[in-house]
Amino acid sequence: MHALSDDDRRFQAAFEAGSVSPAEFTHRAHLRLAYTYLAEHAVEAALPLMRHAIHRFLAHQRIDASKYHETLTHAWLLAVRHFMERAGNTGCADDFLSRSAVLLDTSVMLTHYSKDLLFSSAARAEYVEPDLDPIPQPGEY
Repeated sequence: MHALSDDDRRFQAAFEAGSVSPAEFTHRAHLRLAYTYLAEHAVEAALPLMRHAIHRFLAHQRIDASKYHETLTHAWLLAVRHFMERAGNTGCADDFLSRSAVLLDTSVMLTHYSKDLLFSSAARAEYVEPDLDPIPQPGEY
């Protein structure tokens, strides 16, 4: 079981309300947001929630919507879910991330995707499967 702390819930609410600044929305914050959705939803339900929240964030912050990257959003959700399955019970996002520190390395996706594919316009617009190493799907170890 993966629980959310009161701080996790406040962070998610603040992000959804647009009160998190771009400087605060670091890679770790992206992972924390993914954890908050995945603690209560399967990947299939968490993905549209995450996508919508990021699109609203971009609009609220007046950041060009082209900054959104569908493949990275989807792939990181899959990665977070995979590590949630491996981590055992966690009480909050910080607990989870302390057990899954490999996720904090922003270059991890380059072990799954070539740069050419990951940074292509096609990958930005829609989810593309990894071309180097598959990302484990929910239930796979």
